[in-house]
Amino acid sequence: MRVGLFSGSFNPIHIGHLALANWLCAFGEVDEVWFVVSPRNPFKQGQELMDDDLRLRLVRLAIEGYPRFRASDVEFGLPRPSYTIHTLDALQTQYPAHEFHLIIGSDNWAAFPRWREAGRILREHHLLIYPRPGYPLDGSNLPPHVRLTQAPVLDVSSTFVRQALSEGRDVRYFLHPRVWAEMTNGN
Repeated sequence: MRVGLFSGSFNPIHIGHLALANWLCAFGEVDEVWFVVSPRNPFKQGQELMDDDLRLRLVRLAIEGYPRFRASDVEFGLPRPSYTIHTLDALQTQYPAHEFHLIIGSDNWAAFPRWREAGRILREHHLLIYPRPGYPLDGSNLPPHVRLTQAPVLDVSSTFVRQALSEGRDVRYFLHPRVWAEMTNGN
């Protein structure tokens, strides 16, 4: 089975995450997408995160009922900060029959050489790069096992959602209805 690993803080999960994952499944890039909730991303040190268990619960609420999505807390049991290579190693050990495809944005691809054991990730795993505003990418000269998807560009971020919520703005249509209800206590 081809499993797309969509790792992130999901602080909170929003419609951009869900739409991208849906596109990857619906248009044949992967069979399933696993949302890997990261407790602490080494590139986001100092960023204020909602509680780990809350972010995982919001992901579960957002994907409930869609059989091609799964929430993963694999990084909760790994050393912190979370390094993708450790996550890939743990999942490959646990699910040796699966073919894992790491899903990253073109913004992360620009920083990829700084990732821990980036060369090994490229040698041992597939990468699916989705377009992000402000980070154009020519897909014609990518390494083997790395593909640029044709997914639509959605300019939505968790930072935007958190900021809007802190200002008391109604951004319900940027979140799954169950996530909106949980974050606003049903209001």
